[in-house]
Amino acid sequence: MAGITTTYKNPIYLQSSFSMLLFFASWGIWWSFFQIWLTSESAGLGLTGAQVGTLYSVNSLATLILMFAYGAIQDRLGDRKHLATILASVTVLIGPFCTWVYQPLLQSQFMAGVLIGAIVLSTGFLAGVGLFEALTERYSRRFNFEYGQARMWGSFGYALVALAAGFLFTINPMLNFWIGSVLGLAHLLLLVLGRTNRQPVIAAGSGRKILSPATTPTIREMFRLFRLPSLWLIILFVMLSWTFYTVFDQQMFPEFYTGLFESPETGQRVYGILNSVQVFVEAAMLGIIPLVMRRIGIRSALLLGVAIMFVRIISCALVDDPVLVSAIKMLHAIETPLFILPIFRYFTLHFNPALSATLYMVGFQVSAQIGNVILSTPLGALHDRMGYQQTFIVISLVVLLAGIYGFFALKKDDQQVDGDPFMRHAKAAMNS
Repeated sequence: MAGITTTYKNPIYLQSSFSMLLFFASWGIWWSFFQIWLTSESAGLGLTGAQVGTLYSVNSLATLILMFAYGAIQDRLGDRKHLATILASVTVLIGPFCTWVYQPLLQSQFMAGVLIGAIVLSTGFLAGVGLFEALTERYSRRFNFEYGQARMWGSFGYALVALAAGFLFTINPMLNFWIGSVLGLAHLLLLVLGRTNRQPVIAAGSGRKILSPATTPTIREMFRLFRLPSLWLIILFVMLSWTFYTVFDQQMFPEFYTGLFESPETGQRVYGILNSVQVFVEAAMLGIIPLVMRRIGIRSALLLGVAIMFVRIISCALVDDPVLVSAIKMLHAIETPLFILPIFRYFTLHFNPALSATLYMVGFQVSAQIGNVILSTPLGALHDRMGYQQTFIVISLVVLLAGIYGFFALKKDDQQVDGDPFMRHAKAAMNS
């Protein structure tokens, strides 16, 4: 309990937690209904599945390019927040941009709107999320707090705004974007006024190394990562699992779910409430999953996350009752922490922790975006041709194959430990 008390008194932890909360709130207030806004005939733009797939593909391509740059720049910056502050400035513009630029262009000059939107949305949010997560994870190791406990405040912020997003959307979808700007401004002020120039705090006996300017990686070291076969193995695993799941969850599930109700408006309100409840549970799980990882290990936690992905997707293909689908969606609250937290720890366990931002961007975020670029349009076209059920079955089978592949490809927690060692509770007790 002493460690928990110390964590909550840690000023860098508190600042990082509020940063996570405000960023995810400024993103979630509009992102949670973004796909519905794109496809809705009555309250949105009425785009087809293929058009939505094209939009998501271009967004992912822009995000992919930016994430390479963000990871390299942040690893060079170390603890400094210069890049994060620039990204937060972009999030402030989401309301006016979507109202006066993005929506008119998508309706009149679709590809121009897609290209300009990809630049703005990716700069501030879609690539920004990886940067803010990587920076917070770096702080957690440097200032001795649990990353999952800080990241859970991001989900908490997302949950708070998701609860209101459905009701605001039925009034005027543009309200969601404008509130995103207000929350983005609050986040920008926090980054500008907050300070992180404190001495690192390393727990006694933790065996952790202090990140310092002396350990700042060179550009050559960053490019050497691409020569590592073990990195390409994890990239393929992410592309086959998280990428397909993301296309399912973001590009298809919202419209599928709201279509189960008598009217779109009812579905949108219920979806907003369900989304909020799910993310509240997700926030709680982000605090619990680190304890689970200590019991079962990093590799096992990742494989368990993929198993839950498969169950959720195939279940949505087999049932169409809104109550059952709502219950199935709650699996997302367990699956996301079971994938995000272990994947971060996998990188810092098996690779150089000084390259954590680059590794997370390249190994997880960038590889996922490559998959989105390749898959969003064909899967959107597959949905237009075959419907949700058959598309969900195809996606679930790929995720199942990813789990089988991961069982053989992922390294065990005691193999190739080139970063911070990880010790499960059982082993720690035996060693003591």
